[in-house]
Amino acid sequence: MSKNPRPRASLGRVLDDLGATLLEIVHGDADRPGHVGGVVIHDPLEEPVLPQHALVLGVGLREPAEVVRLLRSLGGRGAAGLVLRAPVVVSGELAAAARESGVALLALTRGASWAQLAALLRSLLAEGDVGEPEARGGMPSGDLFALANAVAALLDAPVTIEDRSSRVLAFSGRQDEADPSRVETILGRQVPERYSRLLTERGVFRELYRSDRPVYVEPLPGPPLSLPRVAVAVRAGDEVLGSIWAAVREPLSEERTRALRDAAGVTALHMLRIRAGADVERRLRADLVSTALEGGVAAREALRRLGLADRPVVVLALAVREPEPGPGADADLATERQRLSDALALHLSAVHPRCAAALIGDVAYGLLPVSRDGDGEQRAVRIAADFLDRVGDRVRAVIGVGRVAQDVVELADARAGAVRALRVLRDGDGARRVARLADVHVETLVLELRDLAAARGDGPTGAVAELFAYDERHGARLVETLRAWLDTFGDVVAAAASVHVHPNTFRYRLRRLAEVGGLDLTDPEARFAAMIQLRVVAPPPRGPSVADRASAGRSHQTGVLGQHAAGVAGGRR
Repeated sequence: MSKNPRPRASLGRVLDDLGATLLEIVHGDADRPGHVGGVVIHDPLEEPVLPQHALVLGVGLREPAEVVRLLRSLGGRGAAGLVLRAPVVVSGELAAAARESGVALLALTRGASWAQLAALLRSLLAEGDVGEPEARGGMPSGDLFALANAVAALLDAPVTIEDRSSRVLAFSGRQDEADPSRVETILGRQVPERYSRLLTERGVFRELYRSDRPVYVEPLPGPPLSLPRVAVAVRAGDEVLGSIWAAVREPLSEERTRALRDAAGVTALHMLRIRAGADVERRLRADLVSTALEGGVAAREALRRLGLADRPVVVLALAVREPEPGPGADADLATERQRLSDALALHLSAVHPRCAAALIGDVAYGLLPVSRDGDGEQRAVRIAADFLDRVGDRVRAVIGVGRVAQDVVELADARAGAVRALRVLRDGDGARRVARLADVHVETLVLELRDLAAARGDGPTGAVAELFAYDERHGARLVETLRAWLDTFGDVVAAAASVHVHPNTFRYRLRRLAEVGGLDLTDPEARFAAMIQLRVVAPPPRGPSVADRASAGRSHQTGVLGQHAAGVAGGRR
């Protein structure tokens, strides 16, 4: 067992694994000695800290003069390469700058996203985090890209290694020899849904996961799927971890079939190691993030280990809104939380290399460094909104944004603010997905008053208690009428429409509730007291009032004081 850490990938190794499909070298020496020390996204507004021999992603760089200036700057800082979006036109000045700086110039193929490239590169460059990097099958443990290339050589066919959700974990070279669907899969890091649906309808996945032998898959209809596939499940005991897919031109020979089965066993060892390493890394990062957010004497050291010491930080708190109860809902929710936490970590790392994110309990927290100048909260809101837009509407996720913490002392308060804003979003109607504490301050106060009333066992009193009791005895709807009138600023027509009755009927009910409860609707103090009770104090658990309270709990809280002021004029309509 080796006691030396696994060497990190060189630029040549990166091109061997990702070349042709994602990257091509435009100018420079791919065999330049030295490992790639890390991946950094270029920020024209803030000069990033570069690790040694960094590979810099030039997102959005187009102007030749800007590229030339950056190359010269990177050369003085020892960068290994600069990646630009293809096509890259190499002028004489650009070639001279690349030659003088010693920085290799690479092009990212059209159709591939920068986030996908960053994820692939970080996966490729990552060192093992668990135990010793013992070789599995003659190569460093956990190195799926090297394994994919080895399997491709055995089968003489381009190969992908995929998880149970058909996400691409690694792929071999020679993907250009396959059909357009394979290229689309590599670029998207995911088998396109229309193809996976066809495979499911044909029963391919069912056969694949039931057998330990390779499955031969005939070409699917349409020119994008012109080559057959051979696939084998990757198992650890009874658990299916994923699968290996080879694009072939004919069924495999018996010898190659045995080789593919053997490769599946070796791949299982590598995938288990990666999973174990990811679990340990998640736990370590979660411990550091949790320690930092709690404050105290250990918080400063945790921030230092996260690379966030002495920098202003904004706290993001992400949660998934509870789904409808059903079989397996809890397990699905736990999986969704972890998936979103990982996605948030990737999204933030594309924004700033020093970000940190971790799932703590049922909330994923992100720590986003911001500059001391400018509005860090607004920037965090934009980043959070962009993340949720990318995630889409399928996931009912919301994000609370805390205020800027200038130092470690303020971090615990910043977290509390993010959590308070998050609670309002989780209890809301889904119209808002991102909010700062300042945006929902009134709503947080109402929720906290409701908690206090519940803890003390407070119930309705006075006129409101009389109305609840009357509704309970007579099946009336006086509480609903009062709530609708208050919520619509005393506008009888709008209030009547909200409860689906004629305005005259509503006016009768309004007079009746004033008589039953002895409530003076022209008195602003009486209106204010009634509104506070309806929004804060828990109603009796029986009768129609329970549904009334559930409706009130979802209603918008903003503008409470304004409703009181408008109530007098509305009461005279």
